[in-house]
Amino acid sequence: MTIAILDPFAGISGDMALGALLDAGVERAWLDGLPARLGFPDVAVRVARVERGAVRATKVTFDIPGPADAHGRHLGELLAIVQRAPVSEAVRRTATAAFELIGASEGQIHGLAPERVHLHEVGAVDAVLDVVGTVEGFERLGVERVFNLPLATGSGWVDTGHGNLPVPAPATTLLLEGVELRHDGPISGEATTPTGAALIRVLSEGPPPERWRIVRNAWGAGDRDPDGYPNVLRLLVAEASAEAGIVEIIATDIDDLSPEYVEPLREALFEAGALDCSVWATQGKKGRVALRLEVHVPPGIAEGVVDALFAHSTTGGVRRWFANRSTLPRREIVVELDGSVRVRVKVWDGPFGTRLKPEYGDVVAAAGRLERPALDIAREAERLADIVVRNGNERRNGVKEE
Repeated sequence: MTIAILDPFAGISGDMALGALLDAGVERAWLDGLPARLGFPDVAVRVARVERGAVRATKVTFDIPGPADAHGRHLGELLAIVQRAPVSEAVRRTATAAFELIGASEGQIHGLAPERVHLHEVGAVDAVLDVVGTVEGFERLGVERVFNLPLATGSGWVDTGHGNLPVPAPATTLLLEGVELRHDGPISGEATTPTGAALIRVLSEGPPPERWRIVRNAWGAGDRDPDGYPNVLRLLVAEASAEAGIVEIIATDIDDLSPEYVEPLREALFEAGALDCSVWATQGKKGRVALRLEVHVPPGIAEGVVDALFAHSTTGGVRRWFANRSTLPRREIVVELDGSVRVRVKVWDGPFGTRLKPEYGDVVAAAGRLERPALDIAREAERLADIVVRNGNERRNGVKEE
């Protein structure tokens, strides 16, 4: 699973998030086309490599024509733009949630209905581009889950349309409810904007999992370049690491489930987050033949797996306990056979060498398309994967670590 970990040690804003996404590998052409897709064809995109302190980072700037005071809009207008945007339903839902949070926080502060809030700092066209762009950028990066480290809010005062306000501003404070903050370091000024706070709320699940492996670092620059610290957002693209750790084991005996429904049950358990699932025959009450099912689950998501087990089986109860789990580091390579048919191959790095195993489902599908025996396909995929590993070309062959 590819995950993203936002490290807002100097705060977060929409342009910082977009810069970090481009630095992580999202295509520049996609961002260049974003304003026109959202109905702002006159907006130009500037992308630059800049220095913030000792860090080289990517800076995104939207050049919006017209006087600055023309960019304020009501929340209802922004929501309408998001609703008609040509984006996936997941992006639309998340971006809508971000603006609803912004409207609710501003409305609570100023005593207005959320849809009538005139969003001064966050209601500009660039806020729409920042929010929709950031949400869609994570989708394009292939990130499945987003987490964040403690967030810096800044210090001092900020000049707003309502006069000078303490940092974080009242609406930003409401948006940061439930978010872990940090108060160390030399961060000054408004480090986290309302847009940045809303993005953290709708994108992040909170602190990252206990074990993970960094794939690459990326840096997005803010507007200011203060002395004493780099005004950047760090984005860590990572893979969840399960080589070792504590797992919860969930087990049950079932003597009244037709065996043909075992595979749909297993699929539902994996969909809910199970790491492993084993089933074997045993003997139940009164000599009845039964099935013993044992599932290994990360502790944080065990309840969802238990719910799936109850929903997709006939069991009336389960047993649960914790155990230590150790596995070899695993990654995945994609190799290409004749006719552009692709097969995924699992790669384990053991103490005495590398182990390879083609993905069974891909092998069967490839055998059908190429009209060849599945065993031959498996052998060829393993041979090609071995060449890739030995030549060190994994990054050019769709490697995915787990």
